[in-house]
Amino acid sequence: MPYIISTVNVNGVRAATGKGMLDWLAATEADIVCLQETRATDEQTRAALAPALADGWWLAHAEPGSKGRAGVGILSRREPKAVRVGFGSAEFGGSGRYLEADFDEVTVASVYVHSGDAGTPRQDEKYRFMAEFGAYLKARTGEFVVSGDWNIAHTERDLKNWKGNLKSAGFLPEERAWIDELIAAGYVDVVRQLHPGVDGPYSWWSYRGRAFDNDSGWRIDYQLARGDLPGRAKQAVVERAAAYDQRWSDHAPVTVQYR
Repeated sequence: MPYIISTVNVNGVRAATGKGMLDWLAATEADIVCLQETRATDEQTRAALAPALADGWWLAHAEPGSKGRAGVGILSRREPKAVRVGFGSAEFGGSGRYLEADFDEVTVASVYVHSGDAGTPRQDEKYRFMAEFGAYLKARTGEFVVSGDWNIAHTERDLKNWKGNLKSAGFLPEERAWIDELIAAGYVDVVRQLHPGVDGPYSWWSYRGRAFDNDSGWRIDYQLARGDLPGRAKQAVVERAAAYDQRWSDHAPVTVQYR
């Protein structure tokens, strides 16, 4: 069956719902919306999204292991057949960074990869997550799409100021090579497949300076798919706000239509 899948880092679900996220949910045609960085407990997330849930959205949520740091969710028009939190990691199972749900023949996942900080323990933690999560993804089969904030710009086309970020977390050679490995294992970056040879389309802009106004962004929100899904992808858009003051997150929703 056809699907429209969106993914967005909400940068705090309680803040986002107060800035316009609920209006976006009321208007979107998406069947499934993957959320990252809810930064809230299950109870707080349900309370923030209560109007959307009353309108018929179904929520699966993995709350953060550390207060205010992560949290991922999946909103869907109908209840999934099954929901699984985590990917079997002893270290990261309760971190609120991975959630997946089964819908008919398709499994949809929401992931929030660490932001990291080059040369620090935070980056070491990111690499440990990448190693375990990468092994899990390579072992997956079937119709599967993992959507989310990967906090890695894969190529020079995926961030505006790539020359100034060669030693920055999010554009380090080890991180970029990890995405290469996933693609070599059979995953397809669906947005890049539909937008080849162009800069962006960026999905995150810093709140500092005039990054948004100048479109000085990063493309770090991906839908990586395998199975027949990449061939079914017919349109991908980044739902960039019309103006800075209309943003409800520093990320924009990334929406893909699958036949």
